[in-house]
Amino acid sequence: MSDVPAIEARDATVVLDGTTLLAPTTFAVLPGEFRCLTGGNGSGKTTLLRAFVGSRRLTGGAVRVRGEAVDLARPRHRRLIASLVESPPVARDMTLREQVTLVAASWHGNTTATAERADEVIGRLGLTALGERFPAQLSSGQLQLFSLALTLVRPADVVLLDEPERHLDADRVDLVTTLLAERARQGTSLLVATHETALVDACDGVTELG
Repeated sequence: MSDVPAIEARDATVVLDGTTLLAPTTFAVLPGEFRCLTGGNGSGKTTLLRAFVGSRRLTGGAVRVRGEAVDLARPRHRRLIASLVESPPVARDMTLREQVTLVAASWHGNTTATAERADEVIGRLGLTALGERFPAQLSSGQLQLFSLALTLVRPADVVLLDEPERHLDADRVDLVTTLLAERARQGTSLLVATHETALVDACDGVTELG
């Protein structure tokens, strides 16, 4: 395993109108490492993840992916990073399975193997029975799992998630935790902001903000 960080923050800081949204933060995540971000509300977890996806500009320090400044305008960086930090766009007139398969095809190509990959992720998240439903027919917890499926069906070296446990009961949290830990064992680097003990216990390391 390479010792070059897959994800890195060096004194990353965000101050807005005199208010510190993210105090100077430094850490690194190695390839295949599953790291959790913890801290109270307002400690900067979401702010830091937004910096990694380019939707929040730092006022000090730097964040890097594979040693480079984040720039999702570059196709290579878009392929490197899969994230669920904001709610993903969904099509109201397409079923859950159709949308997950479409995302898979856009990254893997439109093949039988791609459809099988989509069905695998849907199944691992306990959504198979809901595959023909439309987004408006899903509960808040089911929508969260759908959003995770849209994210995790992608190929990515780095996965960034903001509170993936949101709206989920304990059994569904266990499904998500198992899938994320498996993804890390396959070599993906994960950075997950969470309040969930089960997720923290599964992580290789924890960075506490605040």
